[in-house]
This record gives sequence, structure tokens and C-alpha cells, in this order.
Amino acid sequence: MASSENSRHDRKAQTGGFTRREFLPFLGAAAAMASIAPQALAATSSDRSKSKPSDAVARFVYIGTYTAPDVPPGGTHPSTAVGIYVFRMDPSDGNLTQLQVVPASNPSYVAIDPAQTHLYSVNEDMAGHVSAYALNQGNGTLSFLNTAPANGSFTTHISVHPSSAYLFAANYGTGNFPAYRILADGSIGPMTALFQSVGNGTGPQPDRQEGPHAHQILTDLGGGHVFGVDLGGDKVNALNLDSAGVLNPNTVPFVPVASGSGPRHMAFHPDGQHAYVLDELVSSVTVFNYDATRGAFIWAQTIRTLPDDFTGTNTTAEIRVHPSGRFLYNTNRGHNSVTMFEIDEDTGTLDVIGWESTRGEWPRGMNIDPSGTFLYAANQNTDSIAVFRIQPSNGKLRFSTLVHTPTPVDVEFGPVA
Repeated sequence: MASSENSRHDRKAQTGGFTRREFLPFLGAAAAMASIAPQALAATSSDRSKSKPSDAVARFVYIGTYTAPDVPPGGTHPSTAVGIYVFRMDPSDGNLTQLQVVPASNPSYVAIDPAQTHLYSVNEDMAGHVSAYALNQGNGTLSFLNTAPANGSFTTHISVHPSSAYLFAANYGTGNFPAYRILADGSIGPMTALFQSVGNGTGPQPDRQEGPHAHQILTDLGGGHVFGVDLGGDKVNALNLDSAGVLNPNTVPFVPVASGSGPRHMAFHPDGQHAYVLDELVSSVTVFNYDATRGAFIWAQTIRTLPDDFTGTNTTAEIRVHPSGRFLYNTNRGHNSVTMFEIDEDTGTLDVIGWESTRGEWPRGMNIDPSGTFLYAANQNTDSIAVFRIQPSNGKLRFSTLVHTPTPVDVEFGPVA
């Protein structure tokens, strides 16, 4: 498979075309179009860069998966994965060596607490759950602690409050967001809140926006406000966490995106003053200026994630900001690529740098190691994780290696190994 570095677009707001996405494991075969390779990508050679110096250090890496025997959402074949996969990262080229497999049911998304002593996962089933594990910092292995019902279906995202006192989750099927107290031993305590998102979008895919679909929950960098991304309602709910762990609507209760956009995930800039919402259904990124005091957003830009000449079907999946704050990346399922953006240091708006093939199909999860050296793109339908070295001068990706592992979804980084 090939890579490309297209010419940078003029800085301007753009909008994307209509797309579609799979919903629930029962419709996995609909993802066959993902076999179409990105036509905008031109050939380049592999670069493992083993001889080059690296700022990366060896770390333990945790991969969430959709598990056997089901066909995952957007999948083309039954999964063979059995749970959470634990790896050790090689800092010379980003390669991953498997250390442990922890059996679990559809732990598609995982989160690690700030102290890196515990890992939490969703169980993305019809009756959703969240689960807790103790993390051994010496060898990276996980030990099961407990699980709790999510009071909703198809739990798709999980995050830990910066204080490590609370755990948040998002139930895609029922459109609600539970919160839990984290106990002293790291296990999941009582549920303290269950915020129900309301409303629906008006886009061209009524099966995806017939009602609220919670897709992500996270806090801003300081933990002062909590945000629940609702794909079905075309909005990001703005919430406040009180001393009892209850989630209440903020004075400015939500931020809308354009009708039919289907917001999936969002990410904050390291400066805490800008937020980037990934619009799954129309393949775009909406840029907002962020007021951390008020927990409020002001629209700044909407920019397309695909080349102008791309005519296939695509949905976006993951969005990440480089630790330097200079670059932003998202995955495209269908185009099977990572879009590379440069971030304007004054305005926070985006310029497209180019597109890089993920060397596989249906790249769902994607993350950047804490040093900012390597980007990992998880190809769900071809059972692989593409590893790229990030060029610090311009943010472009250079292919390093391909890791083979079943049905990878989420990539998260743990302690130094």
C-alpha cells in the first residue's frame, strides 16, 4: 500500500459530503467498501528508522478490541480477538511485542488513570458494562478487579477524571452517560450520575440519528467541565460535576454542530483554548475556540478530512492532537487513511498537510505516544496496527512497521517499561 503528501490547501473553512457508517455488530458485512485503497496516495518506501535517534521510550501499550465470535461494527469477518492485548513498545521503531492477553467481552475502548496504576475498559455489549483492572507498573500486566453495569447499551467510550476520583462512560445505543466513584483500591464504586442526552439530528442517515447516540465523554484539560459527544443529536453536551458526583447541565448546556454532521469524538489543544470535534457522518473537523471558565465554545472553522477528488464512501473515527500542539490527525474509514493537519499557532485553525495510507482497512482507533514520536493507526478489518514516525519539522507521517493483532480498536499508552 502507498502513502501520499498532497499539496496543502489554502486556509479556509470547508464542509464534507454525506457518508454512512455501520451500526452494531449485526451489520458488519456492510463494510466491504473499506477494501478500496485511497486513490490519492502515491508510492513511498518503508522507513523503520532503527538507526535514527528517538525521543520515545519503551512503554507498555494496551489495545482494546471487538471480540470473537461476532462480526464487529463495520467488520467484514468474525473477530478472533479474546480481550485486551498488552504490548511492550520498542522505542527504536515503535514496534510492539505482545506480553499478555486479558479475556474480556468487547473491551473496545480502554482508559488509564493519571497515576497509571489502573486500567478501565468498556464492554460494548447489548447490556453494556464497565470493568476495572489493576496495572502492574513493573511488567505492564493487568489483573481484573471488578465490573459494573453501564445502565445502557453498547458502551462505546470510557475516561477517567483528572482527579482519579470518577470514571465516566458513554452508552451509544441508549444515548446516556454514566458516572461512577472510583474506590481507594481503584475498583469501580457506585454510580453517581446517569445523564441522558436528548434530541436527534436531521441528516441523511435516519438510522444513525433517530435519537441520541452517546459516543464519547471527557473533561477539559483542567477537569472543570465534562463533555458528552452525541452523534445522534448533532451536539456536544456541556456538563458540570458536583461534589456528589452528579452531572448537571452547564449554564451553556451544549454546543451544536451542523445538522447531519454526527459528531463522534473531540480533542482539546494543549493550550486549553481550542477544541476539535470530529464529524463522523460528513468527514469533517469542526474547530472551536474554548472558554474554560464558562465551559463554552465559539465556532472557528469546519474543514473536510478527505481529498477533493475522493468519491468513495467514508466515515471518520478518531482524532488526536500532537503533544506539541502543532499538528492534528484523524482516521478515515473507507479512504483508509490518516489526515494530517497543521494547527495555526495563533488561531488554532487547521490546514491540511496531506493523507497517509494506514496500510490496512477500516482504521478505527489511533493514538500518538506521549513523546510525540510515533502514531499508531488500528486497522480493524485487516487485523493490524500501522506504526508511523512523525516528522517533527512538518508533522508528516513516515511508515515504520506493521503490527499484526486481531481486530484492534483503541490504542492507549501506559507506564514506562
